[in-house]
Amino acid sequence: MGKNWGRGALLALAAVLTLSACSGKGEGPGADENKTSEGNVAGLPVTHFESGLKDDAPAPNLNVKNATDSVEDKIAIASIADVSDYWTQEMPVHFGQQFEPVKQLQSYDPTTDREEVCGASLKEAAMNAFFCPPEDLVAWDRKQLLPLLNEEFGPMAIVTVLGHEFGHAVQYRLAEKAGMTKNTSTLVKEQQADCFTGGYFRWMAEEKSKYFRVSTSEGINQVLASLYMIRDQAGQSAKDKSAHGTAFDRTFAFQLGFEKGAKECAGINQQNVDARITERPFDKQDKGEGDTKIDMKAIGHLQESLDKAFGNAGAQPPKIVDEGGSCPGGPATPPASYCPDTNTVSIDLQGLNAIGRTGDRKAEFEGEDPGGLGDFAAFAEVASRYTQGIQKGVGASIDNANAGLRTSCLVGAWAAESNKPGANLRLSSGDLDEAIAELLQPKSVIAADVNGKQVENGFERVESLRRGYLEGSGVCTQNYG
Repeated sequence: MGKNWGRGALLALAAVLTLSACSGKGEGPGADENKTSEGNVAGLPVTHFESGLKDDAPAPNLNVKNATDSVEDKIAIASIADVSDYWTQEMPVHFGQQFEPVKQLQSYDPTTDREEVCGASLKEAAMNAFFCPPEDLVAWDRKQLLPLLNEEFGPMAIVTVLGHEFGHAVQYRLAEKAGMTKNTSTLVKEQQADCFTGGYFRWMAEEKSKYFRVSTSEGINQVLASLYMIRDQAGQSAKDKSAHGTAFDRTFAFQLGFEKGAKECAGINQQNVDARITERPFDKQDKGEGDTKIDMKAIGHLQESLDKAFGNAGAQPPKIVDEGGSCPGGPATPPASYCPDTNTVSIDLQGLNAIGRTGDRKAEFEGEDPGGLGDFAAFAEVASRYTQGIQKGVGASIDNANAGLRTSCLVGAWAAESNKPGANLRLSSGDLDEAIAELLQPKSVIAADVNGKQVENGFERVESLRRGYLEGSGVCTQNYG
């Protein structure tokens, strides 16, 4: 973010970073108890149970070249059988034609396989899964990509990637019914495939799948984390021929499909993508395309930015103070806490810098904790506590069920305000992805009430932040009042 600072990329698309802290793997405490909690996910109850293959899932009757008995191949093949069932049911309903099964399926090991597929060596397709239209082929890297997805995020990440590739196969079959022509940009194709994946997961969440169960909390969190993983590198332009979208853009498309279904996805086109896409190159004033050290000078710019964004709210703005990140005798949500008694935001600079430093790229390649998410992740934590003061000042509750969603929505609204021309503190390429990464962390307070109670499901957290960014602060009160 910023005034003379910007966010460097964690990894390029093919590099496959990890975000183990937000993976949802293991599904959390009590996840196998079939619990539900307050709120909803696009009208579905918030559920908690172990997501993955059903115990009684049938054995898929598919011919897969070079398939193994590995756990990852079993999940991948079941995913293909499952998403094929989805499209067999949904394509006639929404598009008036039958779904034709994909003709070729292939599992490969890029470290040993030397053949060419779709005009390229499989050795060059490490950390990848793809659909090849000329061969009507879906293929995946079983050696490196799928094990990493399963280990760091859980089985739903594998299902996400294969569901996405089948989205491309569906585009090939629907052609003009999905708005696909030879001139359709890669970005539009990718957004639509993400959207189709969302429709498929909605079907699964409605218990229509023979193969999988997915909880709408931890299970969908695995999906959102994997979409973060396959985001474009920060600094890439949406006009680039290879652009796939930021994590912010890709989660938008997935959630659109989950909420409104495959027919809505077919309406994605260049015009509506251009109107909302956040992907852009670094500003010329971003020095080094990296993250700034978070010191009191940077916090001063943050204070000014927040005061300006919420200047018309009719509330006394809280003061950000370096007092350890907790409130004496009050809330303790370090590294940033809102203290109602003094109307201050107490911060711990060292803790914020731990969040805000640039990630370790080597660690990400090896599936380890990257160590940091970027400056905007830390600034968003502080902004969330600042908005607690604004909410309290206008008479809104800051410790009820809606407070967390209203908070993340207001953080999104502030981010949009700081993105306007002439702002002293400006968004940089990749900043919104940093916010999503932090938002999905188990201890993040971006979508939490004054006491740090977090909204349990990542779907609602991400959606509320996005709505604030795209629609402004008014929607935060209207939807999360």
